[in-house]
Amino acid sequence: MLIKQIIDVYNLVDSSDITGEKVAEYLKSIRDTEIEVHTISGEEGSTDFIRIKIKGKNGKSEGGNAPTLGVLGRLGGIGARPERLGIVSDGDGALVALSVAAKLLDMQNKGDFLNGDIIVSTHICPDAPTQPHEPVPFMGSPVDMQVVNEEEVRGDFDAVLSIDTTKGNRIINYNGFAISPTVKEGYILKVSDDLLDLMEITTGQLPKVFALSEQDITPYGNDLYHLNSILQPATATEAPVVGVAITTETVVPGCATGASHPSVLETCGRFVVEVAKAYGKGKINFYDKIEYEKILQKYGSMKKFQTLGD
Repeated sequence: MLIKQIIDVYNLVDSSDITGEKVAEYLKSIRDTEIEVHTISGEEGSTDFIRIKIKGKNGKSEGGNAPTLGVLGRLGGIGARPERLGIVSDGDGALVALSVAAKLLDMQNKGDFLNGDIIVSTHICPDAPTQPHEPVPFMGSPVDMQVVNEEEVRGDFDAVLSIDTTKGNRIINYNGFAISPTVKEGYILKVSDDLLDLMEITTGQLPKVFALSEQDITPYGNDLYHLNSILQPATATEAPVVGVAITTETVVPGCATGASHPSVLETCGRFVVEVAKAYGKGKINFYDKIEYEKILQKYGSMKKFQTLGD
Protein backbone atom coordinates (compact mmCIF):
# COMPACT_ATOMS: atom_id res chain seq x y z
CA MET A 1 0.00 0.00 0.00
CA LEU A 2 0.96 3.65 -0.47
CA ILE A 3 -1.06 5.22 2.36
CA LYS A 4 2.07 6.27 4.26
CA GLN A 5 3.69 7.73 1.16
CA ILE A 6 0.55 9.64 0.16
CA ILE A 7 0.27 11.18 3.64
CA ASP A 8 3.99 11.97 3.86
CA VAL A 9 4.13 13.62 0.43
CA TYR A 10 0.91 15.55 1.06
CA ASN A 11 2.24 16.97 4.33
CA LEU A 12 5.56 17.79 2.68
CA VAL A 13 4.20 19.76 -0.27
CA ASP A 14 1.35 21.43 1.65
CA SER A 15 3.51 24.47 2.25
CA SER A 16 3.85 27.95 0.81
CA ASP A 17 7.63 27.54 0.54
CA ILE A 18 7.88 24.03 -0.86
CA THR A 19 10.65 23.63 -3.43
CA GLY A 20 11.98 20.91 -5.67
CA GLU A 21 15.10 20.66 -3.52
CA LYS A 22 13.01 19.93 -0.42
CA VAL A 23 11.21 17.17 -2.28
CA ALA A 24 14.55 15.75 -3.41
CA GLU A 25 15.83 15.79 0.18
CA TYR A 26 12.75 13.87 1.32
CA LEU A 27 13.17 11.20 -1.35
CA LYS A 28 16.91 10.84 -0.70
CA SER A 29 16.15 10.40 3.00
CA ILE A 30 14.35 7.20 1.98
CA ARG A 31 17.14 5.98 -0.31
CA ASP A 32 19.86 7.71 -2.27
CA THR A 33 19.00 7.82 -5.95
CA GLU A 34 19.64 9.97 -9.01
CA ILE A 35 17.53 13.15 -8.83
CA GLU A 36 17.69 16.27 -10.99
CA VAL A 37 16.12 19.55 -9.87
CA HIS A 38 16.20 22.79 -11.78
CA THR A 39 14.11 25.92 -11.89
CA ILE A 40 12.47 27.18 -15.09
CA SER A 41 10.95 30.66 -15.24
CA GLY A 42 8.14 31.93 -17.41
CA GLU A 43 6.05 35.04 -17.84
CA GLU A 44 3.86 34.15 -14.85
CA GLY A 45 6.44 32.89 -12.40
CA SER A 46 8.69 29.89 -12.00
CA THR A 47 8.55 26.23 -11.07
CA ASP A 48 11.02 23.55 -9.98
CA PHE A 49 11.16 20.54 -12.28
CA ILE A 50 12.16 17.35 -10.53
CA ARG A 51 13.21 14.15 -12.24
CA ILE A 52 13.81 10.94 -10.26
CA LYS A 53 15.51 7.93 -11.82
CA ILE A 54 14.87 4.66 -10.00
CA LYS A 55 17.23 2.11 -11.51
CA GLY A 56 16.04 -1.40 -12.27
CA LYS A 57 18.22 -4.48 -11.90
CA ASN A 58 18.10 -5.00 -15.68
CA GLY A 59 17.46 -1.40 -16.65
CA LYS A 60 19.13 0.52 -19.44
CA SER A 61 20.99 2.65 -16.90
CA GLU A 62 22.79 -0.52 -15.77
CA GLY A 63 23.49 -1.73 -19.30
CA GLY A 64 20.44 -3.98 -19.42
CA ASN A 65 17.64 -4.22 -21.95
CA ALA A 66 14.49 -3.95 -19.84
CA PRO A 67 12.10 -1.22 -21.03
CA THR A 68 11.95 2.14 -19.28
CA LEU A 69 8.65 3.49 -17.96
CA GLY A 70 8.03 7.21 -17.51
CA VAL A 71 5.66 8.26 -14.72
CA LEU A 72 4.64 11.89 -15.12
CA GLY A 73 2.81 13.94 -12.52
CA ARG A 74 0.91 16.45 -14.65
CA LEU A 75 -0.24 19.76 -13.16
CA GLY A 76 -0.20 23.50 -13.42
CA GLY A 77 0.81 23.88 -9.79
CA ILE A 78 0.64 22.35 -6.33
CA GLY A 79 -0.91 25.58 -5.06
CA ALA A 80 -2.52 28.77 -6.32
CA ARG A 81 -1.32 31.22 -3.70
CA PRO A 82 -2.26 33.88 -2.75
CA GLU A 83 -5.68 33.29 -4.36
CA ARG A 84 -6.08 29.86 -2.70
CA LEU A 85 -4.33 28.54 0.41
CA GLY A 86 -3.23 24.92 0.54
CA ILE A 87 -2.91 22.14 -2.01
CA VAL A 88 -5.22 22.50 -4.99
CA SER A 89 -7.04 19.66 -6.71
CA ASP A 90 -4.76 20.11 -9.71
CA GLY A 91 -1.81 18.89 -7.63
CA ASP A 92 -3.10 15.33 -7.29
CA GLY A 93 -1.05 14.08 -10.26
CA ALA A 94 2.17 15.28 -8.66
CA LEU A 95 1.14 13.80 -5.29
CA VAL A 96 0.62 10.38 -6.84
CA ALA A 97 3.81 10.46 -8.94
CA LEU A 98 6.01 11.48 -6.00
CA SER A 99 4.33 8.91 -3.75
CA VAL A 100 5.07 6.23 -6.34
CA ALA A 101 8.73 7.30 -6.35
CA ALA A 102 8.82 7.11 -2.55
CA LYS A 103 7.23 3.66 -2.57
CA LEU A 104 9.65 2.27 -5.17
CA LEU A 105 12.62 3.56 -3.18
CA ASP A 106 11.21 2.02 0.00
CA MET A 107 10.79 -1.28 -1.87
CA GLN A 108 14.48 -1.20 -2.80
CA ASN A 109 15.38 -0.73 0.86
CA LYS A 110 13.52 -3.97 1.51
CA GLY A 111 15.29 -5.85 -1.28
CA ASP A 112 12.63 -5.58 -4.00
CA PHE A 113 14.10 -4.13 -7.20
CA LEU A 114 12.07 -3.72 -10.36
CA ASN A 115 13.46 -5.12 -13.58
CA GLY A 116 13.38 -1.91 -15.64
CA ASP A 117 14.22 1.72 -14.93
CA ILE A 118 11.45 4.04 -13.79
CA ILE A 119 11.74 7.78 -14.39
CA VAL A 120 9.35 9.94 -12.36
CA SER A 121 8.99 13.53 -13.49
CA THR A 122 6.85 16.41 -12.25
CA HIS A 123 7.23 20.01 -11.12
CA ILE A 124 6.72 21.90 -7.88
CA CYS A 125 5.03 25.31 -7.83
CA PRO A 126 3.10 26.50 -4.75
CA ASP A 127 1.85 29.71 -6.39
CA ALA A 128 0.73 28.90 -9.93
CA PRO A 129 -1.78 31.12 -11.78
CA THR A 130 -5.36 30.14 -12.65
CA GLN A 131 -7.07 30.54 -16.03
CA PRO A 132 -10.66 30.59 -17.35
CA HIS A 133 -12.06 27.33 -18.76
CA GLU A 134 -15.46 25.73 -19.22
CA PRO A 135 -17.17 24.21 -17.29
CA VAL A 136 -14.88 25.26 -14.40
CA PRO A 137 -11.61 27.24 -14.11
CA PHE A 138 -8.31 25.49 -14.85
CA MET A 139 -5.03 25.87 -13.07
CA GLY A 140 -2.57 27.63 -15.30
CA SER A 141 1.17 27.05 -15.47
CA PRO A 142 3.92 29.58 -14.77
CA VAL A 143 5.82 28.26 -17.81
CA ASP A 144 4.79 27.51 -21.37
CA MET A 145 3.14 24.11 -21.91
CA GLN A 146 5.60 23.15 -24.65
CA VAL A 147 8.45 23.67 -22.20
CA VAL A 148 6.66 21.45 -19.67
CA ASN A 149 6.10 18.73 -22.27
CA GLU A 150 9.69 18.70 -23.48
CA GLU A 151 11.06 18.69 -19.96
CA GLU A 152 8.86 15.87 -18.71
CA VAL A 153 9.42 13.46 -21.60
CA ARG A 154 13.13 14.15 -21.90
CA GLY A 155 14.91 10.80 -22.00
CA ASP A 156 14.68 7.33 -23.42
CA PHE A 157 11.13 6.29 -22.51
CA ASP A 158 9.57 3.14 -23.91
CA ALA A 159 6.14 4.00 -22.50
CA VAL A 160 4.61 6.78 -20.43
CA LEU A 161 1.89 7.03 -17.80
CA SER A 162 0.63 10.62 -17.53
CA ILE A 163 -1.17 11.16 -14.20
CA ASP A 164 -3.40 14.21 -14.03
CA THR A 165 -6.38 15.53 -12.14
CA THR A 166 -9.31 15.30 -14.55
CA LYS A 167 -12.28 16.52 -12.53
CA GLY A 168 -13.36 19.66 -14.37
CA ASN A 169 -15.40 17.96 -17.08
CA ARG A 170 -18.50 15.92 -17.86
CA ILE A 171 -16.67 13.23 -19.84
CA ILE A 172 -15.85 10.90 -16.95
CA ASN A 173 -18.06 11.16 -13.84
CA TYR A 174 -16.75 8.65 -11.35
CA ASN A 175 -14.99 9.03 -8.01
CA GLY A 176 -11.68 7.24 -8.55
CA PHE A 177 -9.40 7.06 -11.53
CA ALA A 178 -9.74 6.16 -15.20
CA ILE A 179 -7.33 5.49 -18.04
CA SER A 180 -7.30 6.70 -21.63
CA PRO A 181 -6.84 4.80 -24.86
CA THR A 182 -3.17 4.58 -25.78
CA VAL A 183 -1.93 7.57 -27.79
CA LYS A 184 1.08 7.26 -30.07
CA GLU A 185 2.41 9.73 -32.63
CA GLY A 186 -0.96 11.30 -33.40
CA TYR A 187 -3.01 8.09 -33.29
CA ILE A 188 -5.62 7.26 -30.66
CA LEU A 189 -5.24 3.49 -30.41
CA LYS A 190 -7.35 0.86 -28.68
CA VAL A 191 -7.32 0.67 -24.90
CA SER A 192 -4.65 -1.68 -23.54
CA ASP A 193 -6.27 -4.89 -22.29
CA ASP A 194 -3.26 -5.46 -20.03
CA LEU A 195 -3.82 -2.14 -18.26
CA LEU A 196 -7.53 -2.89 -17.91
CA ASP A 197 -6.62 -6.20 -16.24
CA LEU A 198 -4.37 -4.42 -13.73
CA MET A 199 -7.09 -1.85 -13.01
CA GLU A 200 -9.51 -4.62 -12.15
CA ILE A 201 -6.99 -6.25 -9.83
CA THR A 202 -5.91 -3.10 -7.98
CA THR A 203 -9.37 -1.53 -7.64
CA GLY A 204 -11.51 -4.64 -7.28
CA GLN A 205 -13.95 -2.97 -9.66
CA LEU A 206 -14.70 -2.86 -13.35
CA PRO A 207 -12.14 -0.66 -15.13
CA LYS A 208 -13.02 2.87 -16.16
CA VAL A 209 -11.93 4.48 -19.46
CA PHE A 210 -12.37 8.10 -20.45
CA ALA A 211 -13.09 9.25 -23.98
CA LEU A 212 -10.65 11.25 -26.09
CA SER A 213 -11.15 13.48 -29.10
CA GLU A 214 -8.45 14.22 -31.66
CA GLN A 215 -8.28 17.76 -30.28
CA ASP A 216 -7.23 16.41 -26.88
CA ILE A 217 -3.99 14.95 -28.23
CA THR A 218 -2.90 18.08 -30.11
CA PRO A 219 -0.58 20.67 -28.51
CA TYR A 220 -1.93 23.51 -26.43
CA GLY A 221 -1.73 26.81 -28.27
CA ASN A 222 -3.59 25.75 -31.41
CA ASP A 223 -6.83 27.47 -30.34
CA LEU A 224 -8.71 24.17 -30.03
CA TYR A 225 -10.64 22.88 -27.03
CA HIS A 226 -8.82 20.34 -24.84
CA LEU A 227 -10.30 18.16 -22.11
CA ASN A 228 -7.18 19.08 -20.12
CA SER A 229 -3.42 18.62 -20.41
CA ILE A 230 -3.29 14.93 -19.55
CA LEU A 231 -2.27 13.83 -23.07
CA GLN A 232 0.04 16.77 -23.78
CA PRO A 233 3.14 14.57 -23.24
CA ALA A 234 2.06 12.58 -26.31
CA THR A 235 2.81 15.64 -28.45
CA ALA A 236 6.49 15.51 -27.51
CA THR A 237 7.44 11.82 -27.67
CA GLU A 238 7.30 8.80 -29.95
CA ALA A 239 6.60 6.53 -26.97
CA PRO A 240 3.06 5.31 -26.32
CA VAL A 241 1.30 7.44 -23.70
CA VAL A 242 -1.64 6.49 -21.50
CA GLY A 243 -3.43 9.07 -19.40
CA VAL A 244 -4.26 8.12 -15.81
CA ALA A 245 -7.03 10.51 -14.82
CA ILE A 246 -7.93 11.16 -11.20
CA THR A 247 -11.66 11.72 -11.40
CA THR A 248 -14.75 12.72 -9.42
CA GLU A 249 -18.48 12.24 -9.79
CA THR A 250 -19.06 16.00 -9.72
CA VAL A 251 -17.33 18.80 -11.60
CA VAL A 252 -14.49 20.12 -9.40
CA PRO A 253 -12.32 23.11 -10.35
CA GLY A 254 -8.59 22.45 -10.62
CA CYS A 255 -7.96 25.43 -8.35
CA ALA A 256 -10.24 24.07 -5.59
CA THR A 257 -8.67 23.21 -2.23
CA GLY A 258 -9.82 20.47 0.14
CA ALA A 259 -10.61 18.28 -2.87
CA SER A 260 -7.89 15.62 -2.65
CA HIS A 261 -9.12 12.17 -1.60
CA PRO A 262 -6.37 10.04 0.00
CA SER A 263 -8.04 6.69 -0.72
CA VAL A 264 -8.37 7.54 -4.42
CA LEU A 265 -4.77 8.75 -4.64
CA GLU A 266 -3.55 5.57 -2.93
CA THR A 267 -5.47 3.29 -5.29
CA CYS A 268 -4.18 5.21 -8.30
CA GLY A 269 -0.61 5.03 -7.00
CA ARG A 270 -0.92 1.31 -6.34
CA PHE A 271 -2.07 0.80 -9.92
CA VAL A 272 0.95 2.71 -11.23
CA VAL A 273 3.32 0.62 -9.10
CA GLU A 274 1.81 -2.59 -10.45
CA VAL A 275 2.16 -1.33 -14.02
CA ALA A 276 5.80 -0.51 -13.30
CA LYS A 277 6.45 -3.99 -11.95
CA ALA A 278 4.87 -5.75 -14.93
CA TYR A 279 6.15 -3.45 -17.68
CA GLY A 280 9.81 -3.88 -16.81
CA LYS A 281 9.40 -7.65 -17.02
CA GLY A 282 7.73 -7.42 -20.43
CA LYS A 283 4.50 -8.83 -19.03
CA ILE A 284 2.23 -6.07 -20.35
CA ASN A 285 1.93 -3.98 -23.50
CA PHE A 286 0.62 -0.47 -23.97
CA TYR A 287 -0.30 -1.21 -27.60
CA ASP A 288 -0.23 -3.92 -30.26
CA LYS A 289 2.97 -3.28 -32.24
CA ILE A 290 1.98 -5.51 -35.17
CA GLU A 291 -1.39 -3.82 -35.56
CA TYR A 292 0.24 -0.39 -35.27
CA GLU A 293 2.53 -1.22 -38.20
CA LYS A 294 -0.52 -2.25 -40.22
CA ILE A 295 -2.18 1.06 -39.41
CA LEU A 296 0.88 2.97 -40.61
CA GLN A 297 0.98 0.95 -43.82
CA LYS A 298 -2.68 1.60 -44.54
CA TYR A 299 -3.07 5.20 -43.39
CA GLY A 300 0.40 6.68 -43.02
CA SER A 301 1.84 8.97 -40.38
CA MET A 302 -0.34 11.08 -38.10
CA LYS A 303 2.58 12.99 -36.58
CA LYS A 304 1.06 16.23 -37.85
CA PHE A 305 -1.29 16.07 -34.87
CA GLN A 306 1.75 16.37 -32.61
CA THR A 307 2.33 19.85 -34.04
CA LEU A 308 0.41 23.12 -33.96
CA GLY A 309 -0.77 22.43 -37.51
CA ASP A 310 -0.98 24.84 -40.41
